[in-house]
Amino acid sequence: MVSRHSEKPIEGLSPITRRKLSDAVFDKLKHLIETGELKPGDEVPSERMLMESLQVGRPAVREAMQALASHGLIEISHGERSRVVPLTAKSLIKQVDIAAKMLLAGSPSNLEDLKAARLFFERGVVREAALKATSVDIEQLEAALRCQRAALGQPDAFIAADMAFHTQIARITRNSIFSAVSEAMLSWLQEFHIELLRRSGKEDITLSEHEDILEAIRSGDADLAEGALVRHLERSRDLYVTKT
Repeated sequence: MVSRHSEKPIEGLSPITRRKLSDAVFDKLKHLIETGELKPGDEVPSERMLMESLQVGRPAVREAMQALASHGLIEISHGERSRVVPLTAKSLIKQVDIAAKMLLAGSPSNLEDLKAARLFFERGVVREAALKATSVDIEQLEAALRCQRAALGQPDAFIAADMAFHTQIARITRNSIFSAVSEAMLSWLQEFHIELLRRSGKEDITLSEHEDILEAIRSGDADLAEGALVRHLERSRDLYVTKT
């Protein structure tokens, strides 16, 4: 007779872990969203209905709802029923916005990594823009540049227009992920913009470099556009530093 103590463990058997009720509620609701039973714009069942249907208490429901909101799956509004939100590249990237800014603020090396990532990313974007730009795209890019020129002497407006110019280049690619990533990186960098751009002459240099980029995109020359962009971003790298 074989002793119980000599039995070999069976693969696949592992200790059963007790899950939090809120995690189970989260999974149930996430499944409804993933399968389309709850579609973008639909109201999420009320707290009372969820409590009765799932046989859980109010704290578990509320914790699950907060988790869904933090994952960008629903929107919670006071005084109204929560709703399922449409998932977009922009909404997904927005979920890491606060954490990204904290990460960048915590270390100069992280900010340097972001500058390098932006240069690598925008080199490809501007090449794509040069190959795809239509006459309408060029008109919109010209309008963005006019707005920036009109903002001379208004530092905050000038910086916002600078970001809008680069975002418009990303939109020309017709790639929603490119546009969302570009907008996010520019937003994160804006937190670390310093006074150098506001000194006399720096604005004119930026405008001149933007004009070069615009003309290169207009010509449809990807190499020329990439070169103009690289010169611009390499020159402006020092405009962003961590705050001490």
